[in-house]
Amino acid sequence: MVTTITDGVKVSVETQYQPEYSNPASDHYMFAYKINIENLGDTTVQLLRRHWEIFDSNGEHREVEGEGVVGEQPVIEPGSSHEYISGCNLKSDMGSMKGEYQMVRLLDNSLFDVQIPQFYMVAPYRMN
Repeated sequence: MVTTITDGVKVSVETQYQPEYSNPASDHYMFAYKINIENLGDTTVQLLRRHWEIFDSNGEHREVEGEGVVGEQPVIEPGSSHEYISGCNLKSDMGSMKGEYQMVRLLDNSLFDVQIPQFYMVAPYRMN
């Protein structure tokens, strides 16, 4: 698990290779990632947008941007957290992702970016 804290918001990420949804013969590798967003601050925040940079070990790079996460724009009270699971497909058996969430402090409507730490997606057989 990798973790980072930005402006009182802690983001932790775990990944898992999904062999049942992968097809190595067709250069299709599927990974799931679970993200926990914890509000360590003293004001309520809301996640508005996400921005991802996805790197494939074959040299491919792509960016994904959009509203919320898995169809939600969660409000996170102080001391609370929001967890979700999503996925990423790669054309090789290893790669990485990193990015940021745009959030707003509901107290004063100030916007700020929270870093998502770079995390690696590696098929287990590559770990040997």
